[in-house]
Amino acid sequence: MKQEVLFLLLNNYADWEGAFLSISLNAGVLPGNEVKYISKTVAPTLDEVRSIGGFRTVPDYSFQTMPADYAALVLIGGMQWQSPESELVVPIVQDALQRGKIVGAICNASAFMGAHGFLNDVKHTSNTLPYLKQFAGSAYTNEAGYQEKQAVSDKNIVTANGTGHLEFTRELLLLLNADTPERIDAAYDYYKNGFVR
Repeated sequence: MKQEVLFLLLNNYADWEGAFLSISLNAGVLPGNEVKYISKTVAPTLDEVRSIGGFRTVPDYSFQTMPADYAALVLIGGMQWQSPESELVVPIVQDALQRGKIVGAICNASAFMGAHGFLNDVKHTSNTLPYLKQFAGSAYTNEAGYQEKQAVSDKNIVTANGTGHLEFTRELLLLLNADTPERIDAAYDYYKNGFVR
């Protein structure tokens, strides 16, 4: 049975930030390769959420109905990570980390992680250090752990800036052991550079 990777979406989510990861999980890192995971969506309720690009998504789970057993929790960035609704995500992330689950956070979701102290013991990145410090405020105390990279994986947390969706995908696929490192790197190279160099 395939393990579920839960993509947590708030309204005005950044639809492109999870696209490469979800297709790599659902269809295999490379065509014809083993598929170990299935992507599922989670939102505050079962009402549809709308992306920044206008896509309407009907969630598989609400915060109340999401399963306890899953492989990873992926927080997709967007425009609502400073909203009251985002505060409902805090106990979900706390529970995931306490149970040793993989947690990914990209773009404003990485800043949300900083604002709730989740990045204070790991190497990480976000949408620039000044942005993270401004967004996160005094709850963020790990400036020394900030890395100026597209994506950073440390322990069970993967963070990325808003333009690092391919690197975010690669780091999460590696952490999930979705395929061999060589195939994951080949898929990253294909999506990054295409057929023509």
